[in-house]
Amino acid sequence: MSKAFASKGDLEPKKVSFTRLADNAYAYTAEGDPNTGVIIGDDCVMVLDAQATPVMARDVIAKIRTVTDKPIRHVVLTHYHAVRVLGASGYGAANIIASEDTRDLIVERGAQDYQSEFERFPRLFQAVDSIPGLTWPNVVFRNELTVWLGKTEVKLMQLGRGHTKGDTVAWMPKEGVLFSGDLVEFGATPYTGDAYLTEWPATLDRIAALKPRALVPGRGDALTNSEQVAQSLSGTRAFITTLYESVQAARAAGKSLKEAYDSTYARLTPEFGHWVIFDHCLPFDVSRAFDEAGGTRDPRIWTAERDAEMWQALASK
Repeated sequence: MSKAFASKGDLEPKKVSFTRLADNAYAYTAEGDPNTGVIIGDDCVMVLDAQATPVMARDVIAKIRTVTDKPIRHVVLTHYHAVRVLGASGYGAANIIASEDTRDLIVERGAQDYQSEFERFPRLFQAVDSIPGLTWPNVVFRNELTVWLGKTEVKLMQLGRGHTKGDTVAWMPKEGVLFSGDLVEFGATPYTGDAYLTEWPATLDRIAALKPRALVPGRGDALTNSEQVAQSLSGTRAFITTLYESVQAARAAGKSLKEAYDSTYARLTPEFGHWVIFDHCLPFDVSRAFDEAGGTRDPRIWTAERDAEMWQALASK
């Protein structure tokens, strides 16, 4: 008998919070579900990560309308994952902005990722029929792009690879607010199936060097002071490095993927097992770590079929 993905049983609705980080910056969070950031400029609004469907975007818009009636002109994709980008059409924004690396990933594997993520975690795709297709950016940049929302400066930067090769952060230098996407999590398990694990810690160092006073992680509560920001960075780093070290050691000892998963699960559970989506993420995390430790530089494409095969091999006892 096949065992369903851990996330298939995650059916409870989550409480949404809309947290003010500055006079012009807000975080839309939902108890460990994917976060969305909001920046209010002089004449328009920028949204950071779009939610998974246009129908789900309506709730974000409703929260935005409690604080401003300015038009939503820009949607920024911090990376390519379907749960972050497929709701973009719901905002009616003139500009969909992404790094060139993110666009390349949409070309290469966007369709597979859409099907894969929907099969893994259907609750996050409310009204999936409202998705018109893949989200395509019409503004693409390399390394860094500064967007001025009137007098409000937003720097979109690739600080290094980590969660994916296309990761983008949005930095408000005057306000000291950073939107990290899934490069940083807080009380939520990092998903590393498409990651560059050995490069990720250096990317976190570059985020820390900005010294943000507030931060919106990919998942988890909005971080409203520097102590919480430091805690989120150290927690994300600890998970990434412990995961990779454990899997690397298992592979070097000639262990199988299943053996590496079992030993890594045992090692990580005491410190991280209570984090949101731990059981869901870890098989994907260990699989990528096993590949990277074996010399596979770029993540392999996840398909719904590969997902199911991996899940049965690792998560089933």
